[in-house]
Amino acid sequence: MRIRLYDVTRITRTGLVPHSAIDAEDGAITAVYDTLPAEEPGVRSVDAKGAYAAPGFIDIHLHGGGGVEFMDATPERIRAGCAAHARHGTTTLLPTTLAASPELTLRMIRAVRQAQAATTECTIAGVHLEGPFLSPAQSGAQSPDALSLPTPGLWDRLLDEWPGGVRIMGAAPELPGAMALGEALRARGVVASIAHSDADYETCRRALACGFTDITHIYSGCSMVHRKNGYRFGGVVEAGLLEDAFTVQVIADGKHLPPELLRLIVKCKGADRISLITDALFAAGSDLPDGSVLRQANGMETVLEDGVMKLPDRQAFAGSVATMDRLVRNIVHLAGVPLWDAVAMATATPARVIGLADRKGSLAPGFDADIVLMDKQLNVKAVMARGQFVE
Repeated sequence: MRIRLYDVTRITRTGLVPHSAIDAEDGAITAVYDTLPAEEPGVRSVDAKGAYAAPGFIDIHLHGGGGVEFMDATPERIRAGCAAHARHGTTTLLPTTLAASPELTLRMIRAVRQAQAATTECTIAGVHLEGPFLSPAQSGAQSPDALSLPTPGLWDRLLDEWPGGVRIMGAAPELPGAMALGEALRARGVVASIAHSDADYETCRRALACGFTDITHIYSGCSMVHRKNGYRFGGVVEAGLLEDAFTVQVIADGKHLPPELLRLIVKCKGADRISLITDALFAAGSDLPDGSVLRQANGMETVLEDGVMKLPDRQAFAGSVATMDRLVRNIVHLAGVPLWDAVAMATATPARVIGLADRKGSLAPGFDADIVLMDKQLNVKAVMARGQFVE
């Protein structure tokens, strides 16, 4: 049956369309109305009472949620973690690995692939491999013991486990073999993202020429301006901000980055080059209390404190406990971003980054019927994933 979301304030790429409507049938958007249409027989009409309607959010970097850590979860538990995020508006996502042994990484890839077929609450669009080709100097919450240098044998082994399923691989381009990795990822259609890297600006520019097009959680696990023999050199952050060809991932949870840095990133990159990401760990979308401790599958211990996951020494964050709706609210309220730009950062931009812009990230006929209804305070009121309401 055709479902009509009636009297929505539709969020487009450039503004708002109040008192509009959206039809969905068989998992796709079939019609969009700029004015309220007349009632039709055989159409189930849902009165949204003016609520904002946005495309379903797309999170391309998250490690867990709902009390589930994806890295060592069963397919059933992965589905449960994804469902926790879906209730907060995320209708497409990429479960993301931690740097770990090849065996553990391959096991997670297989589990995510199995979960994909059984998950109805959202679309598991593939997997994001964060590591193991990361810099020990910027390891953060990644286990130093699990890091390795990129070699064709290892990256082919990981990528071949799910041909077409690995959407993003993060790596440090300064490592020996990393430039060849970038070229191999480009040839396979996999996004190569600079991640946990101590590279200088010129190395990042060379990486761009070799296929790296994205920056993983900018400012976290990233080199910045530094001095050598008295001279200053830019790092990953400066390359990400200044090189227009790079898209950047931003954790706008209100903890990782202060408002002034959020505003700086938006000023430098614009909404079409920013993907909001949660980088969420197990506690996201759950009611776990402060003080909860998780020993991750990679052996690293993290603690939930002050609304963020920290390393035990409290010297660095390990990840967020945010959901995508919180990021949208934060980027609007903390960075002063127009709502339609904030929504683009959570929908259209990540859809384009991972090659899904032909069916995800827009409220247009032919696109998947992934829709989030929000009140005027940007709290999620209802979520539709491929034409079905998420419970």
